[in-house]
Amino acid sequence: MTNPLHPAPAQLDRIQQNYLAKAERRLLTWFCGRMPAWVTPDLLTLLGVIGAFMTFAGYAASNYGSAWLLLAIMGYTVQWFGDSMDGSLARYRHIERPSYGYFIDHSCDGLVVLLILAGMGLSPFVTMDVAMIALAGYLLLSIHAYLSARVLGEFKLSYLSAGPTELRLMLMTLTAMMMQLGSGPGLFGAWSGFDIFVGTVGAILIILFIIQTLVTGRRLARIEAGQR
Repeated sequence: MTNPLHPAPAQLDRIQQNYLAKAERRLLTWFCGRMPAWVTPDLLTLLGVIGAFMTFAGYAASNYGSAWLLLAIMGYTVQWFGDSMDGSLARYRHIERPSYGYFIDHSCDGLVVLLILAGMGLSPFVTMDVAMIALAGYLLLSIHAYLSARVLGEFKLSYLSAGPTELRLMLMTLTAMMMQLGSGPGLFGAWSGFDIFVGTVGAILIILFIIQTLVTGRRLARIEAGQR
């Protein structure tokens, strides 16, 4: 019997409907088949966190020159590789540790997003309060995903046909625009165009959380009503 306080991640139905999912899966499988034996899923998880620290450092150091943003872009690439490959390699080698992997991977995800958005808030391009709104939106949507995994056995990895990879590409493009356009206030007064963009993304995440909470709540109500 499953302990109600400890859901079984191995039984989760992973729902991933983002645009790049199939192509990314083929690429990751190709990498897995060529990965040296000494590379482990834990090492890749650590590499992903290191990538987030690189992005944090690149944004923070951009106060001394926009060329530092290249480090942030490189960090996104390193973080994608580590974060996407750790679970893929475990599944490819049939060495999954479902509960351990679920806990460590998603704990690191929270730290990674904090590092990225805090770094962005420390840069001259985005104010910290706007960056924290985006962080709050991400964490709220993450809470919804983890709660849905517990009560429905479904772990949703994408929203609006976009997932983590699409988000990274969007942020890399935003960072390249920072290098090109600079940190001037532009047409928005105290808030830059980058503030408006990041704040809008945060607002969308919060709205998605509210909508998904209502949808999942009604679904659970119907399920439990049918069990009476």
